[in-house]
Amino acid sequence: MSTRRRPLVRVLIGVLVAVLVIGVDLAGGAWALTRPTDTVGEVNFAHPLAVPPLAPSRLDERGRRVFDMVADEGTRDFHGDGRLTATAGFDSGFLGPTLRAKRGEQVQVNVVNRLSQDTNVHWHGMHLPARMDGGPHQLVRPEATWSPTWRVNQPAATLWYHPHPHGATEDQVYRGLAGMFILDDDREAALPLPRTYGVDDVPVIVQDRSFSGSGQFDKTRNAFAGIGVLGDTLLVNGTVGPYLDVRTERVRLRLLNASTARTYDFGFSDDRPFALVGTDGGLLDRTARLTRVRLSPGERAEVVVDVRPGERVTLRSTPPDLGIGGLSRRSAGGADRFDVLQLRAADTLTPAPPAPDDLVPMDRLDPGAAVTTRRMEFKGRGINGRSMQMDRIDFAATRGATEVWEVVNSDGAPHNFHVHDVQFQLVSVAGAPPPPELAGWKDTIFLPPHRPMRIVLRFADHSDPNLPYMYHCHLLWHEDSGMMGQFVVVDPGQAAGRPPTHSGHGDHD
Repeated sequence: MSTRRRPLVRVLIGVLVAVLVIGVDLAGGAWALTRPTDTVGEVNFAHPLAVPPLAPSRLDERGRRVFDMVADEGTRDFHGDGRLTATAGFDSGFLGPTLRAKRGEQVQVNVVNRLSQDTNVHWHGMHLPARMDGGPHQLVRPEATWSPTWRVNQPAATLWYHPHPHGATEDQVYRGLAGMFILDDDREAALPLPRTYGVDDVPVIVQDRSFSGSGQFDKTRNAFAGIGVLGDTLLVNGTVGPYLDVRTERVRLRLLNASTARTYDFGFSDDRPFALVGTDGGLLDRTARLTRVRLSPGERAEVVVDVRPGERVTLRSTPPDLGIGGLSRRSAGGADRFDVLQLRAADTLTPAPPAPDDLVPMDRLDPGAAVTTRRMEFKGRGINGRSMQMDRIDFAATRGATEVWEVVNSDGAPHNFHVHDVQFQLVSVAGAPPPPELAGWKDTIFLPPHRPMRIVLRFADHSDPNLPYMYHCHLLWHEDSGMMGQFVVVDPGQAAGRPPTHSGHGDHD
């Protein structure tokens, strides 16, 4: 080799060594950032589970059940060490009361915004007119009041409520603005199920958070995940390290994944079976006996679990199947484990009947009656290659019509799917029949990558050519970033109109 080429060779070798060093350093950093979170056996269950109070209501002169709620900033000492976290909530420093109404009732909710920014309230899972839905077009300005009213016309179910301002949903939900909305009906009331609120029928609102050294919420996003904020501490009804004293042989847990990005796989520490009796839209037609149920953000499950006198057993989340592998799985929380809630059974338990095998007959929608089939491809930060635009209606559905939608996650990131106004039934998962936990009424489903989900929907009762409903990914950072679309329900022969251009509701809207 000539002496003139030796310096060039040395330079090339130096560059190669530097690249290798940087690569190793980045790989080590990536490993550190995607190291699984594992709290199994590490949680000190020292705090009794907070049970959200039932929201007071009154009947007005028109016979409507009226609720009053105030959205406001607050503080909360989550760890009992005197560090106050800045939060937000409805009628409290964090989360909100449980609203409860019966099928057939006319309800009205007076929402007062005492926040320093616009907000709104979406009634997640509720079948109601678009102008009452609480989507991004129904903003409530600071110090204004919004008073939606509608008739409850759907089966008994575990629903919830949360803000839905476009571009700010993740932030407001992360700060604590959310709560449960329980619907009752005569069919559910006739079944031998636990139903004493807060005793043997308990809301379990699960959220993950990270905290800074000063005790504030830390919203740092994992750059390798691309799904939003994943926390390392669980709050259950706003409680860190919660336990629930159980005094009956069976307890009904209304599980709600109210996290902004994380998916859970719920089961018990000893792998005991439980009875899955309900999902998003209400009771199943038959009880499913399971040991695990996966819930992505926004999904709900009603489970009945048997306990023995004097025992302690832990509700746990094991690594969820996200349909992805390797570093992507780790960075998206697919390797994480959490101890969620400890059940502490009393030495003497009140007898309770087992969950019945047969629950509520389900009216099956006929995919063959669909007037159209729509395909929705979730990829990047858009649906069908388009990002959300407030002034664009993506399509119109006809009131009374049945449709089939094929929803598919076409990239490698986790996504899920939520539609407003209607509950749907799953027809197939990648061409196969749905499993029992997905066989009931749903409004939110996890989308495994490259596995098309076919659903059937019917658009009944409500129509408005100008005010749209939403469909979107319920990983809230994805939603805020544009993975959302708008549709209207129109009367037969009617065309879609134009969304409103105003930016918020005043006191008299």
